[in-house]
Parts: sequence; structure tokens; C-alpha cells
Amino acid sequence: MYRCPSTTKRIVYHHLMAKQKNSFLWFLLLSLICSLLSTHSTAAASEDDVRKEYIVYMGAKPAGDFSVSASHTNMLRQVFGSRASTSLVRSYKKSFNGFVAKLTEEEMQQMKGMDGVVSIFPNEKKQLHTTRSWDFVGFPQQVKRTSFESDIIIGMLDTGIWPESDSFDDEGFGPPPRKWKGTCHGFSNFTCNNKIIGAKYYRSDGEFGREDLRSPRDSLGHGTHTASTAAGGLVSMASLMGFGLGTARGGVPSARIAVYKICWSDGCHGADVLAAFDDAIADGVDIISISAGSSTPSNYFEDPIAIGAFHAMKNGILTSTSAGNEGPRFISITNFSPWSLSVAASTIDRKFFTKVKLGDNKVYKGFSINTFELNDMYPLIYGGDAPNTRGGFRGNTSRFCKIKSLNPNLVKGKIVFCDGKGSGKAAFLAGAIGTLMVDKLPKGFSSSFPLPASRLSVGDGRRIAHYINSTSDPTASILKSIEVNDTLAPYVPPFSSRGPNPITHDLLKPDLTSPGVHIVAAWSPISPISDVKGDNRVAQYNIITGTSMACPHATGAAAYIKSFHPTWSPAAIKSALMTTATPMSAKKNPQVEFAYGAGNIDPIKAVHPGLVYDANEIDFVNFLCGQGYTAKALRQVTGDHSVCSKATNGTVWNLNYPSFALSTFNKESIVGTFNRSVTNVGLAVSTYKATIIGAPKGLKIKVKPNILSFTSIGQKQSFVLKVEGRIVEDIVSTSLVWDNGVHQVRSPIVVYGVE
Repeated sequence: MYRCPSTTKRIVYHHLMAKQKNSFLWFLLLSLICSLLSTHSTAAASEDDVRKEYIVYMGAKPAGDFSVSASHTNMLRQVFGSRASTSLVRSYKKSFNGFVAKLTEEEMQQMKGMDGVVSIFPNEKKQLHTTRSWDFVGFPQQVKRTSFESDIIIGMLDTGIWPESDSFDDEGFGPPPRKWKGTCHGFSNFTCNNKIIGAKYYRSDGEFGREDLRSPRDSLGHGTHTASTAAGGLVSMASLMGFGLGTARGGVPSARIAVYKICWSDGCHGADVLAAFDDAIADGVDIISISAGSSTPSNYFEDPIAIGAFHAMKNGILTSTSAGNEGPRFISITNFSPWSLSVAASTIDRKFFTKVKLGDNKVYKGFSINTFELNDMYPLIYGGDAPNTRGGFRGNTSRFCKIKSLNPNLVKGKIVFCDGKGSGKAAFLAGAIGTLMVDKLPKGFSSSFPLPASRLSVGDGRRIAHYINSTSDPTASILKSIEVNDTLAPYVPPFSSRGPNPITHDLLKPDLTSPGVHIVAAWSPISPISDVKGDNRVAQYNIITGTSMACPHATGAAAYIKSFHPTWSPAAIKSALMTTATPMSAKKNPQVEFAYGAGNIDPIKAVHPGLVYDANEIDFVNFLCGQGYTAKALRQVTGDHSVCSKATNGTVWNLNYPSFALSTFNKESIVGTFNRSVTNVGLAVSTYKATIIGAPKGLKIKVKPNILSFTSIGQKQSFVLKVEGRIVEDIVSTSLVWDNGVHQVRSPIVVYGVE
């Protein structure tokens, strides 16, 4: 056997040396074959280099006895021929139809035109976007609960879970509900129990990072934190090294948890997101919670989370999603489909300060969660005066304390003053004892760092810089943080992503807010508290911030409603949460409803909303007809005989949504007519009267009829809300309230100008 030069192809031949006189001819023939194989191999390798993974979404799962995988392979065979199986990465076949394949741009375009394909889009990465929080929203530990709560199953799509945490102890739990069809993959380092009843992990490309654990076990902490926030058990004396001390608990402590690990050290792939949805729907979960999203918006059926949530909705499952952490700019929300719940973050009445004491005895107050105690004064150095010149850095870079920009010989054992806020990693790796950072933009929260640190205002930073420049031997100390009451709470912090909806302007997003700042919840003890490798502090509970923390609060609230009303649709549960939400202050939140939606969650009131704005798959299909989707595409998505006609071509104004939004170009005069219906879920015999709370100047808002009378539970009544006029400000808002003396069913109304 011979190996051709520059290729791994092997040529087997017999009797090559049988006749000496033919050896030269054989040599020429072999060289020619090797050359051809080498050319083919190089071309194939070149094609493989430019191929990337695409998700081919094909809508509903085909009915009947049908081999989905064989169908996918046959489609690929039209493009690849016999090499089709090598391109197929994964098939979705439990809850919807689709697959992941490695394609070039040309091959992707070829497949896009095939019958049955709804959309094709890259398998891109998505990013991961409590002792006091539940009490703060008026949801105490002693709240009324039902026995059905233990039958509620929450599917957590995240970084996994730390099963040994006290928050997931299954003492007192019976066996999983009979409806549960999922599994707990048998792993040597992971065991489920009657609290965590299922666990799987997904990595379509098979490429794991050094810190990744190839099991549902959580090495990052994020998934453990979100799962315990939604459904963790009661754990007394929980804290982060004394901070946030109290009883940690989830919204539904008796509910079960099913874990679908989709996120890793490098993010969350869309292919894995869809695979988890595919399984979770088939497994029988009641609520799906996902605290992750893209950095840029996508059309509804080019976004794995929106696609998965649509099929979850079809199966009676509400998907709770995080709004994103790209605020405060407008149109920064990335999870905004009308069939999912989009959750922004709000603050609770807890904040942390970290004082900095200088050698001249002046004290400045900054922000961080600093568990360290220095107990001494240390030399203070400006980062711009300590560049790592051997590494090619100058002071104009080291002043910002970028990674590897600091000279370890100059900063070791000192406190480094930096012009800008970072993770503290650069100072930590360079051997600094502490760091002070100037933050030009207010963040509205404190976070942990791998070393003593404090984040200071621009004004205080300027004063500290003056001290350094005017003192021959500047010194400083960073004190342990103090926990104080935030009297302004609740408000939406700057990081929380804002609306309006980037795809459908007249559909208000986010839907509501829930606590997402300084949340104490369970943590993976192998994950650094500060998320910086080398930070060796170990904690069972951690305090972190983000819409990732807000989402599981809403998930827990939705599960709580589900435990009282197991037959309610996803839309009814969402409506209950939105119409009972606590209004938030426009003065504290200048971006008003685009920051907070309907307001802050109130789980107790949401159980008894009085009326709900219900919607089902047909309503969303009609909405999609109005969005320009064809009947052919929608039939593939729904798997039925959906049609788009004048009768079904519903505008967004006719979608039975619990909020109202209207956009106008350059503040021109506008007329908007919204058709809605409400279902009575309160008192059987009741009469509701409509009131517009604080109609904005320049607008007339009328409701017809303005009185709705009900004689039975489940009865539906329709009304029309008409908005006309011209706005005098960029954004104006008001509310429609249906009031029967017992229930106040409130829906926000937003009118805004676009250019």
C-alpha cells in the first residue's frame, strides 16, 4: 500500500512489480491517479473550510408514519449526492420538523428554494443575557398554594444545574407526575431526583471548551441560579458570604425541574436551542424558561427561540424569555415574539456600596459587591503609568486596564486606578491587590470582581486622579461593601433592553418586568463568583444581575398561575400577568412602557385577574398573515390547512393582545382601531366599566362599548378601542382599565413617533 504525496488517500494495487519492463508505465499511471486524488481532496477540503452550520426549519412535524431523518437526508442528497449523510448534523423530529446541516453559501441558497423549507438561517451563538426579590413584589413565603403545584414541570434551557444544591433537595417529594415522558441521561457525575426529574445536554458541533462539563452539570453557575429562582426549595440563612442574608426560595418551591443544558462557556448555539425545545415539548413540561438571546433581532421564523416558543404555544406551553441586556438604547430587545413572554428587569430595594479611603483620609463611595477586607493602606498607581511595554502596550491603552496591558512588576501588590470599567481581570492577573474603576455610564447595579474593587463616578474619579498626581506616595484602601436600602425601587436599570418591537412596531414589547438586580440564588461551587478564572472563592449562593434573573421570576409567577388554572392557555396566563402588573413610574423610567411594558409582576393578583385576553394558534396565524407570511409557509409551520384571505388577514391591531401600541411617522395625525375580546374568569355575574387613565394631550381615545356585562364564567365579550389625533411628544402613554369594583384589568396604551 502506497500513500500519495500531500494526501491521505491510499492506493492499493497488485503485481505492480510483476514485470520490470512495465514499471515506468505503472509509475506514470500511479502519479496521474495520485494527482487527480490530490486535486479532488484539496477541492473537497476547500469546500469544507467554507461550509458552516445552517438550521433548516420546515414547520410542523409531519403527520402519520413518516421517517423525518430519511426525508432530511433525501433533501440533502439533491445537493450533495452520496455525501448527504456527512452534511447532516442533527434532525428535529419530536415536536416540529427541521434539521441542521453543513452548507456553503451556494448550497444554502439551493436548499432555500426547496419545497417544505420555511426558512434557513445560520446556527449562530446566543448569549446568556432569591432572598428578597419575591417578598419585594408582594409574594411572601406563606402565600396560598395548591397541591397541583407539585405536578407543574418547568423546563429550564440554560447552562445546566448543580443537583447537590440545597435548593434542589427532593425531601418530601413524591415520584414525577405521570404526564412526564422525559429522561435523566445516565452520567457518572450526575443524578436526578424527585425535584430534578429530567436532565439532558446538547452540543451539536461536539466542540467543548476546557471548562465545560460534558453532562447536564452546571460549571458556569447561571443555570443553577435561574432554576433556583424559578422553582428552588426553601433554604434558610442563604447569602453570598453574608451579603443578601435570608431565605432563598423559588416562585414555586414544590414544582419539578427538567434541565436542558444548551449553553456553554462560549455561548448557546441555535441548533441546540431548537433541539432542547424539540425535547422539552415532547417530554411534557408545562412552562419553558430561557434566559438567553441574540445580540441582534431576527424575523420570527429565523430565530430559534421564537420558533421553539411557537411550537410550545401550539402544545399549550408558555415560553418565558429574557428581554436582553443591551439597554438603554431603543429597539434593543431581542426576544419579542407575540406568543412568548418578554421580560425586562427591575430593581429591588437592595443595593451595595463600596467605600474607598485615600491616604489623605478622604473617602469616596463607589459600587461593587466586595467580600474582601484589606484592613490596610496600599500603594495606589494609575494604570496609564504602568504599561506593559514588553507586551507592546503604551499608557494610552494601559490607562483602561485592558488584558495584558499592565506591567506586573509595577502593579503587583498595589491598587490600580483605571479609566474605565471592566471585569477587574487585567489588574487581577497582573498581581494587583485591588482596583478602582471610573464608570462613565451609570449601570444601576453592583457586581463582584476577582479582587477588592470599587466602581466610581466620573467626578470622584477625577478627584482621585488629582490626588495621585499631587502626591509623591499615594495610598488607598478598599473597604468591604455595605448593603443598604434602595428607596427608589422598583425602576428599570439601564442595561435592560428596551422596545419598541423591531419587527412589528405596533406590538408592545417588553411585556412586563420582574426583579433582575442583585438577586441571591443558588450557584455552582466550581464556578468563580466573579466569573473570572483564578477567583478561588467558593459559594453555594451568589448575587448576580441581568434580565436572565428577571426571566425566571416571571417563569415562577406563570407556573404559580398554572397551578391554580391548569387548563389556561399560554396567552391567558400571559394576560393575567400583564393586566395585574403594578404600574411603574414614568418619571423614574423616561422610556416608559418601552422599558417596563405593563409593569412589575404581582403573582398573587395574577391568579385572579377577572378578565383575560385569550389567543390561540389561529389568532397568531392570522397575525402572521398580516405580517406578510404566505399561506404556503404558514401551512408548513402549522401542519394544517391555514389560509390567508381578507377574512383572516389580521392586522397587528386585531391580535387579541393585552396591550396596545401605535406608531406614527414624524408625529403625523393617525387613526388606529383595535379589536379585542375578553374572557370572564372572575365572578360569574359581573359588569365591567372601561376607563382611560390620563389620556395624552392631542389624542382622543374611545372604547365601544364601554360597559361589558357577563352572566357566566368563560363568557367572551368584544370591544373596539379607537385612537385618533396627533401626539406632541415622541412617546405618550396611558392605560385602559376594565373595573368591576373587585378587579381592575389594566392594559397600557402607547403611541409613539418613528422617523
